[in-house]
Amino acid sequence: MRFYLVGAGVIGRTHAEAIRKLQGEETFEIKVADPNPTALAGFAERFPEAVTFSDTKTMLAEAAEENDIVIIGTPPFTHFELSKLALESGRHVLCEKPLVMNKAEAEALRETAAKYNRHLGCCSVRFLGLPKMEEVKKLLNSGALGDVYKMTFVFRGQRGRPGVEYQPESKWFLDRSKSAGGIVMDWGPYDFSVINDLLKPKNVDVTAAWTSKPQTHIDPVDTVYDVEGHVGAMLKYELSDGKPVWVHYERASCTHGEAYYHVEIEGTLGAVRWSPYFETDKIVFTRDNNGEVESIESDGTNHNKFNAMDHPVYFFYRKVKGLESQAVVNDQAVFNFLCLQAIYDCAETGVPQRIG
Repeated sequence: MRFYLVGAGVIGRTHAEAIRKLQGEETFEIKVADPNPTALAGFAERFPEAVTFSDTKTMLAEAAEENDIVIIGTPPFTHFELSKLALESGRHVLCEKPLVMNKAEAEALRETAAKYNRHLGCCSVRFLGLPKMEEVKKLLNSGALGDVYKMTFVFRGQRGRPGVEYQPESKWFLDRSKSAGGIVMDWGPYDFSVINDLLKPKNVDVTAAWTSKPQTHIDPVDTVYDVEGHVGAMLKYELSDGKPVWVHYERASCTHGEAYYHVEIEGTLGAVRWSPYFETDKIVFTRDNNGEVESIESDGTNHNKFNAMDHPVYFFYRKVKGLESQAVVNDQAVFNFLCLQAIYDCAETGVPQRIG
């Protein structure tokens, strides 16, 4: 089985480490392309088994095999052209988040993947399949929460902007024409992979949304900086049984307000609170017990061989092999992206948006 990595930087190396973890299951070939000779040399030093190329077209020119996988690990403004090229070469494509820059590109890639009968996946699945996520699913599916009517998904950080406090050398994060957006496109892909994996909506209505760019004394002035640092939305999820669930969503990589997170699903019989990410592995299930509030805690620590950073490669590999997988591909990958785009569209126009 062959993996073709486009981009030899930090994220490309992360994917290569995940491929190495898979080596016990079968033998893999790793090929990597990057026009930056320094990045390519650094990659080759760490992964001497990899065959290197300075050009993606050259790397993909050889005849495709049925299970070939291309992994796109470059900035967002390159995702569409590179993914399209890889799909048209007859290979499955796993792309870093955000999947593309806009709705038109998302729809075009979906059509291309269908035309060539290939899987198109997104790396936004890093936090799916963790034990704590599976425990939350069990509570949902068991009926312990009763009729679910609300989900709160709030992560507020006071300082954590890509291109400013985080990876300040990567100014492209701050330029919407290169990054597709700010915090919505940076963490939103993970957020809506989690929310949609749990609620499995038939339709999503973004009924209201807003974005803002809080200012600080260290805001860069020598580069384009036109992305949001704080966003909020109210979404109405229509489930497969037709019942509505209201989702209160908020994200901030910069705010002068309080920093906190709160993720909770509430139903008529109980509620579950946890963090899908790094804050805690504790799951708290709250219910009524003879008129008193009862809280039951459980631990969702991940002891599996594959961790969150390995998941995109691990899940996508299993999907391509026809095995049970948490990979988000094709229609679902595009649906998740369109939720992000709809937040922008609603915030900019004031008009509710539907994704279905």
